[in-house]
Parts: sequence; structure tokens; C-alpha cells
Amino acid sequence: MGAQVGPWDAAGAGRAVAVLKAVADPVRYRLLWALSGAELPVSALAELLGAHVAATSQHLAKLRAAGLVDSRREGTRIFYRAAEGADVRGLLETALAVGLATARDDTATGAAPEGEPVAAKARAGRALGARRVPA
Repeated sequence: MGAQVGPWDAAGAGRAVAVLKAVADPVRYRLLWALSGAELPVSALAELLGAHVAATSQHLAKLRAAGLVDSRREGTRIFYRAAEGADVRGLLETALAVGLATARDDTATGAAPEGEPVAAKARAGRALGARRVPA
């Protein structure tokens, strides 16, 4: 018995892809993680990232466009928080769990995560008992 899958919803899938694209950047993932637990001004977020306020604001604009963050103005300061009703923390935790499971699978098969340097792949292979092959 397989799981039942509902009818394809192209509009819903498009929105889901937009959310995943918004979260697919490490800086935006980190911003969302911080905002899922607190409301913070752009200046504090920029300091957290070690980035300029302008760059941080651009990332926040993408997250807002995807419906993942809300903002409010207090004088000259803009505060951001995770969007109400969007289970942002759940999304981030699920992505983390999937990433960790995938990393375990990669370690078991000797595959290295995308972008990992060749030297690290070789270390992983040796850790799994593979013999070193001269270059």
C-alpha cells in the first residue's frame, strides 16, 4: 500500500519553489533562524552576519517577497520577524534534518557533499577504509 498523493497543484508548487529558493542561500537561512526566535532590527541582523546593512536588507527583501518574514517600522528603525502563520522554524528544522540524513548517507557511500574540496573527499574516503591513490 503506497501513500496517496493528491492532485498536482501547479500554483502551490510554484509558491513552494519560491520559498525553497529564498531559503536556499546560507545567509538567508541564518537570518530566518535568528528571526524564528526573535524580532530584530536590520542593524542587529547585519552585525550577527558580519555584513553591511544594505546587503542584509537585500536578503530580507527576498525573504519578505517569499512571505517568510514580516516587518514593522518604529521611527527610523525597521524590525523583522518570522511571518505569522508560516511555520518558518519547522521549515528550517526539516531542512536541517534532511541535510543531516543526506550527509550520513554521503558518509556511508563515500560521496562528498557538493562543493567539498577534493582533499576533504580523500579524507572521508580514508576514514571509510579506502586506500590512498597517488596523484
